[in-house]
Amino acid sequence: MRVCFDTLCFSSRPHAADEEASPGLGTTTLNVLIDHQVTSEMGSVVQELQALLQVKEEKIRELQTLLHIRDEEIEDLRSHLDKFQSVFPFHFNAVTPKHKGLNNNIGGVRPRKQRAGISAEPQSEASLQELSRQTFPIHDKAERSRELIKAAILDNDFMKNLELAQIREIVDCMFPEAYKAQSIIIKEGDVGSIVYVLEEGRVEVSRENKYLSTLTPGKVLGELAILYNCKRTATIKAATDCKLWAIERQCFQTIMMRTGLIRQAEYTDFLKSVPIFKDLSEDTLIKISDVLEETFYSFGDYIIRQGARGDTFFIISKGRVKVTIKQLNSSEEKYIRTLTKGDFFGEKALQGDDLRTANIICDDPEGVSCLVIDRETFNQLISNLDEIKSKYKDEGDERKRENEEFESVRLSDLRVISTLGVGGFGRVELVQIQSDPTRAFALKQMKKAQIVETRQQQHIMSEKEIMGEANCNFIVKLYRTFKDRKYLYMLMESCLGGELWTVLRDKGHFDDPTTRFYTACVVEAFDYLHSRNIIYRDLKPENLLLDNNGYVKLVDFGFAKRLQTGRKTWTFCGTPEYVAPEVILNKGHDISADYWSLGVLMFELLTGTPPFAGADPMKTYNIILKGIDAIEFPRNITRNAQALIKKLCRDNPAERLGYQKGGISEIQKHKWFDGFNWEGLRNRTLIPPIIPQVKHVIDTSNFDKYPPDSDSHPPDDLSGWDANF
Repeated sequence: MRVCFDTLCFSSRPHAADEEASPGLGTTTLNVLIDHQVTSEMGSVVQELQALLQVKEEKIRELQTLLHIRDEEIEDLRSHLDKFQSVFPFHFNAVTPKHKGLNNNIGGVRPRKQRAGISAEPQSEASLQELSRQTFPIHDKAERSRELIKAAILDNDFMKNLELAQIREIVDCMFPEAYKAQSIIIKEGDVGSIVYVLEEGRVEVSRENKYLSTLTPGKVLGELAILYNCKRTATIKAATDCKLWAIERQCFQTIMMRTGLIRQAEYTDFLKSVPIFKDLSEDTLIKISDVLEETFYSFGDYIIRQGARGDTFFIISKGRVKVTIKQLNSSEEKYIRTLTKGDFFGEKALQGDDLRTANIICDDPEGVSCLVIDRETFNQLISNLDEIKSKYKDEGDERKRENEEFESVRLSDLRVISTLGVGGFGRVELVQIQSDPTRAFALKQMKKAQIVETRQQQHIMSEKEIMGEANCNFIVKLYRTFKDRKYLYMLMESCLGGELWTVLRDKGHFDDPTTRFYTACVVEAFDYLHSRNIIYRDLKPENLLLDNNGYVKLVDFGFAKRLQTGRKTWTFCGTPEYVAPEVILNKGHDISADYWSLGVLMFELLTGTPPFAGADPMKTYNIILKGIDAIEFPRNITRNAQALIKKLCRDNPAERLGYQKGGISEIQKHKWFDGFNWEGLRNRTLIPPIIPQVKHVIDTSNFDKYPPDSDSHPPDDLSGWDANF
């Protein structure tokens, strides 16, 4: 550049000697030549600058690509970390000090904290007809927007598990939202009910005022809010002007419930038309419909070949097939008939070894979809359910007489001794009736305003009904209820051996025989509940109490529910580490979800840590959806224990041990329980592995100490919803 400017200065003031040296060359001509040279040199410099700029842009693109790869690697590592967090801690539990209160941060293991159950608003058990009439506004959107939303859902670890038909409905119902730069879309700590998909702009994610990441279009934001009423775990701020698509939890859950019920009704209608199914009960048909797998065949595919052996039964759900028979001593196939939607074939294969007598060929240019079940799966589900359910006789009269003893007791007659535990809605106090110092009881008190605020009224009423009727040695008994302007109260039997959670915390983990005893107690409680079509839904060590003799009893029935025969329920509830995949995916669930949680409990008792545990609930749910086979089992879990856990934690609810042909007895007969004295357990003659020290009727030494209630004056609730409490 310096040469160029020097030349320009020289050309403006030519020396006489130069003019003499160039005879005939005028000043104008000289200036033109110099200008040309300057322009040429300037052009060369511009080209050099453009080349340098291009190199820099390529370098930027290269760095952006590397950054993108690095981000993906980080996400992958985070996913693996979440997965193995549930495995590594058990190595340290064995060296945890066996002293109460010394649950130190040994080896990087975080101190164990009691886990609270979470729940969405209870879903009304709407009939299929009511749901089919319920509509939500459909918001028009460009095809590009539809594809972006669909791609974002399929790219999300949780939502990618939804069915395509459900995703289409969700895309239809999503409504537009716009946010200006620097505005808050989601605020940490707020209660959320909306999930978003970012279409345009950039957003910044932070937690506790610390920047975490920047998200670009095609990402799902705040997906935990579509599962249940929860506080936002991070803040999302618009870094630029943003355009998003949104959907409310109620709309999402209705879509999930409706599609599930429609599919179940359609499949069971198909099954009822098949002669070999006509004598089966409604709930057995529903179980079979749950395990039907949809398989697609292209035009011209042979679904069945004549002469082959088969064990598979097919129902056509879409498209058509043709039936042909190969003639003897001929290569030609004779056309017999065409089968369409609702028709079936291969039913003999479910009753025994079937030699296929015809060809079944896809005859639809768009292909055919069939619902398929094999003989082994079918046989596992066929049982005499009435025989299983008659195991327990009605013991309602005995409980009624027991409760009558407490009818005259008033709330003012109770004297509080100390606090036994603290829960989501209040506290549990050890109390005595003033006129009877020989006995003590547990009084559960719940804040009415908080119950109303979280819309848990239905759950509380269900808890009262189920516990008030239960007459089982492995379930805590409820004797009496009270209420005032601020609280609801439940007077229950006291179990002074403490929480199993506390014992597990202090010991680190249990050996095989100890775990077997406590698991067996839960199996007996489930046997009692499930024979009455009651689902529990909140199994965990925190909800298992040791009585004075060391036997375990199930407590806290806030999520328990009595189901209609063969029906499912849809409310998301439970403790994150224990919820089954079908609960997370809003597919509808029944007593089979309890068997999943039983497998999780076994793992936690044997290792001190549940198999599925992430840094936050959403990560935990994503690990659960990857399945039990993605979990590495520690060496101290025996082969038989591992086999039982894996049979209980099957992804498909209908395939879980306890839910199949032999019912819960299949669990009791498993190899892991070989030699276990079930009769001694039921008769309470079996000596428990840990016998707690209980010195007197008000000895609370087996419980942790709790500070006074910081909210001892909650607001009144006079809405009257608890009239029947």
